[in-house]
Amino acid sequence: IISEYAGIARFENVEEGVTVAKQVDEVTGLSTLVVIDGKRRSAASKGLRPVIQLLDEKGNQTKIAGTDHPVTIGLQVGALITVKDGQKIEVGEVLARIPIESQKTRDITGGLPRVAELFEARSPKDAAILAKVTGTVSFGKETKGKQRLVITDMDGESSEFLIPKEKQVLVHDGQVVNKGEMIVEGPADPHDILHLKGIEELAIYIVDEVQDVYRLQGVKINDKHIEVIVRQMLRRVQITNAGDTNFITGEQVERSKLYDENDRVIAEGKQPAQFENILLGITKASLSTDSFISAASFQETTRVLTEAAIMGKVDTLRGLKENVIIGRLIPAGTGLAYRRARKVREQFERDRAQMIAAEEALALDVGAVAEQVEAAATPEGEAEQS
Repeated sequence: IISEYAGIARFENVEEGVTVAKQVDEVTGLSTLVVIDGKRRSAASKGLRPVIQLLDEKGNQTKIAGTDHPVTIGLQVGALITVKDGQKIEVGEVLARIPIESQKTRDITGGLPRVAELFEARSPKDAAILAKVTGTVSFGKETKGKQRLVITDMDGESSEFLIPKEKQVLVHDGQVVNKGEMIVEGPADPHDILHLKGIEELAIYIVDEVQDVYRLQGVKINDKHIEVIVRQMLRRVQITNAGDTNFITGEQVERSKLYDENDRVIAEGKQPAQFENILLGITKASLSTDSFISAASFQETTRVLTEAAIMGKVDTLRGLKENVIIGRLIPAGTGLAYRRARKVREQFERDRAQMIAAEEALALDVGAVAEQVEAAATPEGEAEQS
């Protein structure tokens, strides 16, 4: 933790044996103060949060530039305090160090669980908190064991976060933060990145994180291979407002299917559906595909086939897997050209059948009219008409 301001350090709620403990370095023999976890403290000291304040030469609190907020640096659990009470602090001086556990397994097997976590879109434990709106940070009334962080936007609307006191807050009072900016330290949650920053930022995050694992071993993988997987994870959306479409609010549908349906209703002058992007893990994405043959060949075969039978699903055999299972040419390469030619041929046959049917119907109509004219031309017909 580095100081951004100069001044004289003053400890608050830093009491040895209560909020901090003395730790002696085995190598140097020097003693440092370590912040104790709130769970291990006594009931009376659980709500105390050790902070360092900065004072000027007159003993007044140093203010954040351009604001009336005093400079206070919070100390998270496990932080090693490297300064003393009353010590003069310069800009850029280290106030405390936060020990980070070094990774024990640095080989590819140690990194693969991280890749699995990313591709399965799991939310990490103790995830970072991201700002939901762009606005100014302020701190509200603290509760037992938690501090209240408030972000007020340009319209005066505020969003509140209750943050455990042992967590490291990365922003200070009066700071302006942007939507999606990290305000509490921790591993990023990909679902939060998607909702707050969008698809492009999420794709960049997943690609970079996966590449970090393989780059560590000197393995070169082109980004496009990872991007193909990310695209499959993002291919479904959730309907938030069905509009005049055939969808139901809350339903998860294929993105391409939604766009086609929206184009149809817009062409008719009706209200299109509104949606939000969702991130599915590769296992869930495989099971939620439109092809029940492909899904059944992967996992949960009984459930997939039962649901397909109940809903009366039809498999159009658009993907690779279902065509391989059926024993047909896959829709790729020469198979794609064959598929297109077959579609054109089938469409031609349908059009031809409709044309023949129309001609036959027309011939029947013409025959019926001719019979009526003929009947009218005979003497019996003339007598009937008279």
